[in-house]
Amino acid sequence: MKSKKTVVIGISGGIAVYKICDVVSRLKKLGIDVYTVMTNSATKFVQPLTFQTLCQNYVVSDMFEDPKTWDVEHISLAKKADVFLIAPATANIIGKIANGIADDMLTTTVMATKAKVVIAPAMNTNMYLNKIVQRNISILKDLGYDFIEPESGRLACGDYGTGKLASPEKIVEVVVEQLKNLESQKQNLNLSNDLSGVKILVTAGPTVERIDPVRFLSNRSTGKMGYAIARQAVSRGAEVTLISGPTHIAEPYGLNKFIKITSAEELYNEVMNNLDEHKVVIQTAAVADYKPESYSDKKIKKGDDDLVITLARNKDIALEVGKVKQDKILVAFAAESNDLIENAKRKIEKKNLDFIVANDIMQKGAGFAGDTNIIKIIDNKGEIVQYPIMSKDDTANIILDEISKKLN
Repeated sequence: MKSKKTVVIGISGGIAVYKICDVVSRLKKLGIDVYTVMTNSATKFVQPLTFQTLCQNYVVSDMFEDPKTWDVEHISLAKKADVFLIAPATANIIGKIANGIADDMLTTTVMATKAKVVIAPAMNTNMYLNKIVQRNISILKDLGYDFIEPESGRLACGDYGTGKLASPEKIVEVVVEQLKNLESQKQNLNLSNDLSGVKILVTAGPTVERIDPVRFLSNRSTGKMGYAIARQAVSRGAEVTLISGPTHIAEPYGLNKFIKITSAEELYNEVMNNLDEHKVVIQTAAVADYKPESYSDKKIKKGDDDLVITLARNKDIALEVGKVKQDKILVAFAAESNDLIENAKRKIEKKNLDFIVANDIMQKGAGFAGDTNIIKIIDNKGEIVQYPIMSKDDTANIILDEISKKLN
């Protein structure tokens, strides 16, 4: 990382507070500026002076103590953060943030930050698995907060199970990776402004269709291609809305809007709700064509006979958008294992596409989960341009180049 980065660490009360001393020390050795905000409970486990010595920055814990600068401290810290880490995160602090409660310095600072927030829970196993805690975690994940999952083992209370704070090494690794992502995304901004002000809607990732509480239908999409398109579109000045199925990829920097979905129906609803305000629609999401006709709210038990699940068709989202596209530019993907050109051309005509990005998933370097792609771009006049293997970021720019030509 070329420029010095700042991590603000929110420390809540739990025995694992002592491990954060190691986290701070490791981050400082990497040249990262570290500030800490402690809850009153956290100060009972480790004195603020310890973190002040390690951070070489004043530790904030009391909302009502005399300020050390003329800044409004929680706003000042919120603005300083490139990444905001909460560790250890207790059930209490997770619940407060999930429900919008801001009643101490830590929660008010989190509410005021626009930085990426990473949460590392640590608590008793029964607390961690409690349905209320899991609901609160799900709420925060849906809102774009990242979590470093706790480890399993012997807990301070003597129990065995999930709830141990992730190791300092793991926490630092995640934070540094977030900082690197932030740096690379910022460096890409404004390299070209040919899409300046153009509103682009991108869909990415898989959809998930639930069968019962533990089983589902999905596909192998990782979202890498769609996220690359969103990231590169932002770098070229576009105003980007990204609608994403479940992925493990960090939210691209600079998005206008980021919407998480799970099922094909949710994706359809979000696309149609956001369609009017966008000039370009790029549909890279791998949408499940079918869903179980009925959902079992209890786990389906294994029996002696074969299990038959009746599937119902999901809506064809590209087809529905094509019906109402008007002067919008509509782009879709065709990931095929055979008859690539014929299938892609049929999709262009049927779905009223401007062009389609076709790839043979059987080719090495063009399938799911990789960092490369091999594409053919086929337009609505039948013209085909074939490209060699390249990174997904380069592939994204090829696609955006075609869009730029059509806009001009």
